[in-house]
Amino acid sequence: MATWNIGKVVGTKQWSKTLHSLYIESDIDPFEAGQFVKIALKIDGEVVERPYSLVNPPDSRPLEIYYVEVPNGPLTSRLVKLIPGDEILVASRAHGFMILDEVPQAKHLWLMATGTGVGPFLSILTTDKPWQRYERVVLVYAVRTLSELSYQERILQIQAEHPEKFSFIPFLSRENLDSALSGRIPQAIIDGRLETHIGIKISVENSQIMLCGNPQMVKDTSNVLIERGLKKHRRFEPGQITAENYW
Repeated sequence: MATWNIGKVVGTKQWSKTLHSLYIESDIDPFEAGQFVKIALKIDGEVVERPYSLVNPPDSRPLEIYYVEVPNGPLTSRLVKLIPGDEILVASRAHGFMILDEVPQAKHLWLMATGTGVGPFLSILTTDKPWQRYERVVLVYAVRTLSELSYQERILQIQAEHPEKFSFIPFLSRENLDSALSGRIPQAIIDGRLETHIGIKISVENSQIMLCGNPQMVKDTSNVLIERGLKKHRRFEPGQITAENYW
């Protein structure tokens, strides 16, 4: 059962019709980039809670979450109405194994996300660990339309800070854009477009892949990679695929 702290909303941002960021000042225990924290509101006398990945790196405040407004969702329909100064419940501890300390060493780190699943990867990318451990880091970020491709300024900043090591590949499934690949991530692995575009091969010997977001993308991409000879990573059975489903 979560131990709750009282947090204060210090900012909000709406990226698209349904995508939002929430910025919260709250004391929590030290955490690792890639972990999630539970947040909650008291609604009709009941504490309604959900886990959200922290977008901010561990040494940065305020706490930042990136979420999608769910139609008639009991919590998100209230989150979108919060304004600076409002109070919110924040769990005292973050949790989760979507962290680099759980990922084996390799030459190349692939971070593949859909939608709000990019959140923990942004936290990871704004720490020193990926740049110290991997020769190349690739962020693959898939959304439906250009309006849903959030955090472009932050991604460009990461690119500017690590130009020799970092590559960014956006995917759009419902629009066409010259700088983005079309379709879905697993199909682009099957037909070779993803690796051709970046100039790096996904292999058992050189690759670690972290997947986060839509469960169907995670499942389909994992299956494609397993067919290529990679396997799911477990603490006592090392592999190349680390995954976390959103919802």
